[in-house]
Amino acid sequence: MSFDAIQPGLKGEIGLCVGEEHTAQHLGSGAVRVFATPQMVLLMELASVAAVDHLLPAGYCTVGAHLDIRHLAPTPMGFEVRATSELVEVDGRRLTFRLQVFEEPFGEAQLVGDGTHRRAIISAQRFGDGVAQKAAQA
Repeated sequence: MSFDAIQPGLKGEIGLCVGEEHTAQHLGSGAVRVFATPQMVLLMELASVAAVDHLLPAGYCTVGAHLDIRHLAPTPMGFEVRATSELVEVDGRRLTFRLQVFEEPFGEAQLVGDGTHRRAIISAQRFGDGVAQKAAQA
């Protein structure tokens, strides 16, 4: 299978307005009502998926394999956050992304998170078959 369309430089972006459901207190990852680290991780992964998955052949997708991030500053409810992901390395089916998350309270962007993320290109059918086989053995 050829994945020629997957080249360094591809970018993805996704954002949201921080609501109660995105806070550490709501998710149980902390006691404060600020943008939760688990929610930031989700945004980072979604931005990476947006960068490449739409270019893959039918029946293929990516799955997360590694994440190394920093959550640099708290973001209050009502602020906009935007995750950006840039594909920086392709090694066969292994993809490495550079991640950044910005908050935009009043038109100024402040970096609140960054890191790297690796994803793997997989056949959805083969992956699903492996999961089903594993579940049947349990």
